[in-house]
Amino acid sequence: MLIAISVGGIYYLNLPNRHKAIIKTRINHSLGLVDNTWNINTKNNTLSLITPTLVVDQVYKSMEGPKVMRSFQIDPKTDDLLWITSFETKAISTNEVDALSNDYVCHTNIDFYDGEHYARWNLNERIGQNYPRLTSMSNGIEKYKFPEGFGFPVFGNENLFLSTQTLNHNIKSDPFSVKHEVSLGYKPHSDAMKPLQSKTVFIMLPYDADNPFKGPTEANPNMCLPVETGNHSYSDEDGESLSGHWVVFPGEKRYRYDITHQLQLKDSTTMHHIATHVHPFAETLSFRDKTTDSILFTSIAKNYTDKIGLKHVSSFSSKAGIMLYPDHNYELILETNNTSGVQQDMMASMFVFLYDKEMHKKLKAYNSKN
Repeated sequence: MLIAISVGGIYYLNLPNRHKAIIKTRINHSLGLVDNTWNINTKNNTLSLITPTLVVDQVYKSMEGPKVMRSFQIDPKTDDLLWITSFETKAISTNEVDALSNDYVCHTNIDFYDGEHYARWNLNERIGQNYPRLTSMSNGIEKYKFPEGFGFPVFGNENLFLSTQTLNHNIKSDPFSVKHEVSLGYKPHSDAMKPLQSKTVFIMLPYDADNPFKGPTEANPNMCLPVETGNHSYSDEDGESLSGHWVVFPGEKRYRYDITHQLQLKDSTTMHHIATHVHPFAETLSFRDKTTDSILFTSIAKNYTDKIGLKHVSSFSSKAGIMLYPDHNYELILETNNTSGVQQDMMASMFVFLYDKEMHKKLKAYNSKN
């Protein structure tokens, strides 16, 4: 038993922070050391999910903090068609009333089950083509809503998936507890609604698979230093290793990445909303049409000056939309300024919502049947 405890202790101490946080959270919830229940209710066409208690016991950078996950349905009692139109996440006290700083909000991800979702609409060719993330909210952009008349169609009893994670860049005092309240606004079905399709585009940078932690060199200045190779690591069609979570060194830096293949545009369409995710020390993230050499949207990140964190990250929302074309090339351009004097971590992505012509045709047939 002593040997097992010793081996287990050594193994635990060598885990990265995010894995330690997973183990501690499971122990806290399994043993009932903190509230391990979800509080889910619906009011005024808003679904609210309040998480179990999350214990923050140290500094947790992005992707490291305690998190919880669960499947849910907007209304399990009905298969009526509904339209998701808004999202919000916020940190609250364990009394589930008092608001806390949203500095304790890391990622709040909402996914759909593409097999279930697309099968209901006989769009089976879409299944497995993209990671089925509907959206993500994070520090600096904790809430938004789609332009009037647009939404994401789901059935009341359709399964969705929530994952929400804590963040703590600055506080090193005694442990404290928080909860997250995640809210989805929705509307009953209307023939006038137009469907949006979510596309995730993000910057990936090359790294040396044989020696991943050497970082950029004079010979290869575009190489990045990945935060770790097990998470957010990819390879392109040429077999080159890429990381979507990398280290930024002190000072100013610009990063670019072609996202044409991530958009997978088969036809011209309009872009109506963009929710941006970046980490502290990002300054701007721009969506650029390379073909026309034009910036379509620049998201501005406002950093705190007296601590690490993001005050606000701007988003794009337009009822008229911006045209995107399948024969154009697009890229993301990230500007950073690491003023901390030490290495920091970075991610840069946009959740782009496009008018879904193909889904709209399915909806017209649905409307005629109902």
